[in-house]
Amino acid sequence: MNNYDVIIIGAGSVGVPTALALAEKKLKVLVIDALASPGQENNKKAIGGIRATHSDFGKIRISQRSIEIFSTWQELHGDDIGWMAGGYSFPAYNEADEKKLKDLMKIQHSFGLNIKWVSADEYKELVPGINEKGLRGSTYSPDDGSASPLLSINAFYFESLEYGAEYRFREKVTDIKLEDNIISKVITDKGSYTAKTVINAAGNYAKEIGKMVNMELPINPDNHEAGITEPVARFFQPMIVDMRKAPGSANYYFYQNNEGQVVFCITPEPPIVGIDNDSTSEFLPLCARRMVDIYPRLTNLKVRRTWRGQYPMTSDGFPIVARTKEIPNLINAVGMCGQGFMLGPGLGELIARMVTEELCNDDMKMLESFDQYRDFSGMEQFK
Repeated sequence: MNNYDVIIIGAGSVGVPTALALAEKKLKVLVIDALASPGQENNKKAIGGIRATHSDFGKIRISQRSIEIFSTWQELHGDDIGWMAGGYSFPAYNEADEKKLKDLMKIQHSFGLNIKWVSADEYKELVPGINEKGLRGSTYSPDDGSASPLLSINAFYFESLEYGAEYRFREKVTDIKLEDNIISKVITDKGSYTAKTVINAAGNYAKEIGKMVNMELPINPDNHEAGITEPVARFFQPMIVDMRKAPGSANYYFYQNNEGQVVFCITPEPPIVGIDNDSTSEFLPLCARRMVDIYPRLTNLKVRRTWRGQYPMTSDGFPIVARTKEIPNLINAVGMCGQGFMLGPGLGELIARMVTEELCNDDMKMLESFDQYRDFSGMEQFK
């Protein structure tokens, strides 16, 4: 009864879509998570943005597939997951940022991304009332969008149950046994299980799972805070990413979701390393000042709540998705760098093809970006 084709450690942004993709292929799948239900770690703390506007073939292709899944989910499955194609925008307020964005667009166009440069006047139509002082224009990717992390993961979870995936909640993995460099048993505080393939999708705790098999994974979570306002009538469309640095922050971003609430987040500078879920008194004043400066129409919005979550980071901003050389029946799907929600559905299908050995040439090219054994010398732009 405790034998499976695949065991997934972690019922989060990557683990649940992967379970769905594997169960659709009629594999016997078990997902183990220490928390009470799916998505209770960083998935529920995501702000919901979904973009393919990355700087690398792998992340662009995966995100494009994720967008297809999110955008067609209600039509195909009937669940409203809050999908909205509002687009993403990176406004430029100085010559250096304009050049960076336009240079990056050349790479993005070479990978087939639907993105364009809009003038300052065109951008003011997309975001009426945006601060015009110094505005040089913006990139705009209309296919990008957003969805509800809570609604999405529950939709994926219940769909995976329909296909036969099994879950063990409130159950913590305590040890992993090896025999001849093959995982022979996954042990929890409630039992033990065997599987042909084990997938580490443990998010914040991926490094701890790696240590159980004597593997040092370069994953280090850092803390990010976010907030949400009251709902109001829609007054702008795209996600706004202001990539200018300021004291205390490397960048910040915000958008208006499908319910009319403005959701916002900041990237701390320097990073706040570790796992600390307590909100701080510094976040809201810091972020609010920046948001009101670029978009004065936000001034009178009432903030409903703030929260804190983690980005399990690699040094170069790219995930690790790889079958390990040392332990052939272990796949690591870790280090999502705060983008697990947007990458999850596409990655789930890719990982399923890894398990069933159905990888195509494009898959192999994508996996080069996520290679566990890369030198980590590159860097994802605007991560």
